[in-house]
Amino acid sequence: MKKFLIACMTILMVGTSCSPQKTNSTPEAAFSGKEGEVKLITLDPGHFHAALVQKSSYPQVAKDVYVYAPEGDDVQEHLKKIAAYNARTESPTEWNEIVYTGPDFLQKMLTEKKGNVMVTAGNNGKKTDYIKQTLAAGINVLADKPMAINSANFEVLKECFEIAREKGVLLYDIMTERHEITTILQRELSLLPTVYGTQLAGTPEDPAIVKESVHHFFKVVSGNPLKRPAWFFDVEQQGEGIVDVSTHLVDMIQWEAFPGVIIDYNKDIELLDANRWATPMSLAEFKEVTGEDKYPDFLQKDVKGETLNVYANGDIIYKIKGIHAKVLVKWNYTYPEGGGDTHFSVMKGSKSNLVIRQDKEQNYTPELFIETTGVTDNAAYETELQKEIETLAGKYPGVGIAKIKDGVWQIQIPAKYRVGHEAHFGQVTENFLQYLKDGKLPEWEVPNMITKYYITTKALEIAKNKK
Repeated sequence: MKKFLIACMTILMVGTSCSPQKTNSTPEAAFSGKEGEVKLITLDPGHFHAALVQKSSYPQVAKDVYVYAPEGDDVQEHLKKIAAYNARTESPTEWNEIVYTGPDFLQKMLTEKKGNVMVTAGNNGKKTDYIKQTLAAGINVLADKPMAINSANFEVLKECFEIAREKGVLLYDIMTERHEITTILQRELSLLPTVYGTQLAGTPEDPAIVKESVHHFFKVVSGNPLKRPAWFFDVEQQGEGIVDVSTHLVDMIQWEAFPGVIIDYNKDIELLDANRWATPMSLAEFKEVTGEDKYPDFLQKDVKGETLNVYANGDIIYKIKGIHAKVLVKWNYTYPEGGGDTHFSVMKGSKSNLVIRQDKEQNYTPELFIETTGVTDNAAYETELQKEIETLAGKYPGVGIAKIKDGVWQIQIPAKYRVGHEAHFGQVTENFLQYLKDGKLPEWEVPNMITKYYITTKALEIAKNKK
């Protein structure tokens, strides 16, 4: 058991909301927004996303942060990141990390209850149980995705939302991609009949909405090479790609195509197909990204010869309220020079396709394009498009369009909106702080979170049952 102090940080954020739903919040659980009333607990941080929630500071959040974790590299890597935020020259944070390490860290946290919001980002095989026990203790939870990595977890997660309702606390997952500017503008344009027309239904072979994401095991975070724990490569602890990154892709489809709409997985979702495959990793690559000289015993099941096969890739084809959709996630070892994680997305309307590309041609920066499909008079369409963009610029000043060729335009996006993935964690956190003050989430958030995790966990079940 150890106790020590170190300095740390927090993040900045913004958000969207729709007609909210009240919880059974009590006066004791209520938040007013006053300075320092939110007291963070960080539980068993094993993923760098836990630190990103503290990359900026928030007035409502107290500087003391209580960390409960087992001894080891995971918690030390987390504390190093927080210390770096505190020590930076520009906008340093002032976090004071009060750390308890010991085998009884979970029970210690539940007994002491020194905070009122628990942040969890780490071993996903343990996360659902962590969430359940924390909610039962009457503590709010801000959880990194995924909150469930298999069908058994999904059933527990449904219980978690019921516990949260009964206790008058909030459970919310960190959906950063809702704050990416090209995704925001793709959503805005899809709601304009003069630009998009009506949403096409598509087919299983030609889905009407497609989201693809490419990620990398070896990357740089906050200016430093990322060291990943060995368990990250065990799909029983981290979860397969089809239940991990896919949560973002499924969430974006719901959030963009059906804004403010409750989606019931029992009647609105039909899973059609799902697949999974592995990314091979050499022992040298494994050592570079983890610092480990050999594969631990829990990974031997996935090792053939000297190669570790990580089932980090997958796709899902499904229908959501009659619309055919596809999500696909891939993991490579590292990215090409000048590159990074990439995103591709297309929404297909009767008048145009709205396409996000982030390849070499776009300098690995996400860019949004409008490509007409069902338009016979491109000149007339362009006139209407220009009017709509001018209106949109009233909400997002500086946004414009550049014509690439007949029927194709690129959205011009000012640099001020491109804040980067790490800053999105602050934006999500700001939303959550407002929800705490409101004592409620938007009415569609909980049912749509449940639907999202049904899709990913059921898809994994389908993919694994294939011969």
